[in-house]
Amino acid sequence: MTKEYVMKKVFALDKRYQLNDGAGSDAVHSTPNYAYAVCIIKTNSNIEGIGLAFTLGKGNDLVCKAIEHLSSHIEGKEINEMMRSFGSTYKKMADDPSYRWLGPHKGIIHLALAAIVNACYDLWAKSKGQPLWKLLIDLPSEELINTLDFSYIEDVLTRPEALQILNNANKEKAARKKILETGYPGYDTSVGWFNYEDEKIASNIKDTMDSGFTAMKLKVGGLDYKRDIRRAEMIRKIAGDNATIMFDANQQWNLPQAISMCESLKMLNPYWIEEPLHPDDVYGHVELAKEVDIKLALGEHVPNKVLFKNFLQSGSITFNQVDVVRVGGISEFILISLMSKKFNIPVVPHVGDMGQIHQHLVLFNHIALDHPALFLEYIPHLSSYFKNPACIENGHYRTPEFPGIGSDLLTY
Repeated sequence: MTKEYVMKKVFALDKRYQLNDGAGSDAVHSTPNYAYAVCIIKTNSNIEGIGLAFTLGKGNDLVCKAIEHLSSHIEGKEINEMMRSFGSTYKKMADDPSYRWLGPHKGIIHLALAAIVNACYDLWAKSKGQPLWKLLIDLPSEELINTLDFSYIEDVLTRPEALQILNNANKEKAARKKILETGYPGYDTSVGWFNYEDEKIASNIKDTMDSGFTAMKLKVGGLDYKRDIRRAEMIRKIAGDNATIMFDANQQWNLPQAISMCESLKMLNPYWIEEPLHPDDVYGHVELAKEVDIKLALGEHVPNKVLFKNFLQSGSITFNQVDVVRVGGISEFILISLMSKKFNIPVVPHVGDMGQIHQHLVLFNHIALDHPALFLEYIPHLSSYFKNPACIENGHYRTPEFPGIGSDLLTY
């Protein structure tokens, strides 16, 4: 007889962590806290589902309150039965009439949805004693499709098309499993936080390359454009011509500024320019892509599948940085990854979870969807707070083997 895991009670915790000495800073957030609105699903067993949404501190309590409001949609249900048609449960939560008015599908309510959905997937994987990546890549295509809600994107991706993408990718699936042994490549964001002095960045570049990383990112977007250019030139000079370097403006430029700065930074051969404009400005990104021949990455602040659909339709982005703790959790992340595959745009997630959940999802994307294994952002600042922190060896994520999605914190 199959053991049942009934979700008896859902509650939320407000967890905040102070960062020091300039860590985590960018052109928008000068002194950030990293914070999680944590969803905890208690069951009739000793297994709990733990899900995260990421914030920068203030307002984290509001997301926690929203988790409590939305939890009525899953309390009392058995996890494996619910996940057999989770797409319908997801839709009911996302479209809850009163709370939908507060979005729709963005902001506090959608962050709360992410935490709940991620906790459901965590409980599901734990109930089967499997890490999330294994559960997802072994899941029959039809069953995976049943966990998704295709509302509002059927004009670009239907259920049959998504099923075909999965079935086509199945043909060479075994060969791509080699990445489980080699590890998924990472890139280091902590080299060049905005408030770091030049000397610290120079030292960090050498340290990160000694650790096996060949790709790294610098924060730009300040009011002093000369400072941005000087530091960008410095990182290219120290890292060398063969290093992969990205520049991240964190949405600080208007279109004329973005055109000017991208033209200047283009001379340094960046792999991409990240978040050059407001994250909702689809047409602005189209104009920027027309004006400057440079690769654009975005998605950190894009809240839902509809806006991702529009960006993919626009042809303005080269890299999709969808973040599972900002969109509506793992279900929406998978759907967006399927859309991105159809448009032949690689997924290189932003890691608001510090890589804990995304290390599973990039393995799924590569093995099950045949997305290219480019790299996954690495930010280590909260690793000491997790029971099973993401591990990096020689610039690669070590494949996680513990059950669940990796979001269990040491203390609650």
